[in-house]
Amino acid sequence: MRILLALLLALVPVPATACSVALVLAMDVSGSVNRDEYALQMTGLADALGDPLVSEALVTAQALVSVVQWSGRSRQRVSIPWTAIGSHDDVKALRAEVLGMRRAYRNYATAIGELIGRAVDLLNEAPRRCDRRVIDVSGDGRSNEGVRPRLTHARLTMEGITVNGLAIRGTEDGIVGYYRERVMFGPGAFVEIADGYADYPRAIRRKLITELVQNLTMEHRAPVPVPRVDSNEGDEPWRSASATR
Repeated sequence: MRILLALLLALVPVPATACSVALVLAMDVSGSVNRDEYALQMTGLADALGDPLVSEALVTAQALVSVVQWSGRSRQRVSIPWTAIGSHDDVKALRAEVLGMRRAYRNYATAIGELIGRAVDLLNEAPRRCDRRVIDVSGDGRSNEGVRPRLTHARLTMEGITVNGLAIRGTEDGIVGYYRERVMFGPGAFVEIADGYADYPRAIRRKLITELVQNLTMEHRAPVPVPRVDSNEGDEPWRSASATR
């Protein structure tokens, strides 16, 4: 599989100055994430960036990458601003920044809709235009504060932005279904699954490969149908109080 993906990357013609993808990596640091789980997210992301296939895909894409830590309403911090990936040294530098990143928040709620809105703003602030714009949301819980995620869909459609999810099982039942119905959206959108935080390093590596290689090897993908939801089933009550865990 690794050899096949490497061959695909080698065969993709990408102009030297073209940016194929702008990617916002959004990491959950809400109250449901403890210290060890936060560490697993950061080391997992750093290890994924250090994977030769991921690194090669980022360079081939001439990608723009930014990392956001997010929690409740008004708590979305751009921890790593837009970074242009033009070489493997740029990937190494990005990986070092991830490893040195300090946690932005703790003990707050989960505001996925607010995060998506901030990520769209961030994509609109990118230093150059890219062929594809993606928000990569990792998390272990349903949104319970601020704008509901599905209310961001009209803006995402207008902006042509895709939201992919990495649902981390363990904290809440039904989190995978929630991410599929409420979080993922747009052309080619998908949800990767981690069976707990210990599985996060494998899942984030697989997710990055899917995002980057699919983006480079497919010129056009039809939007993924979004399930119609006529009730509030699956949404936690919206609140302003911080999480207690």
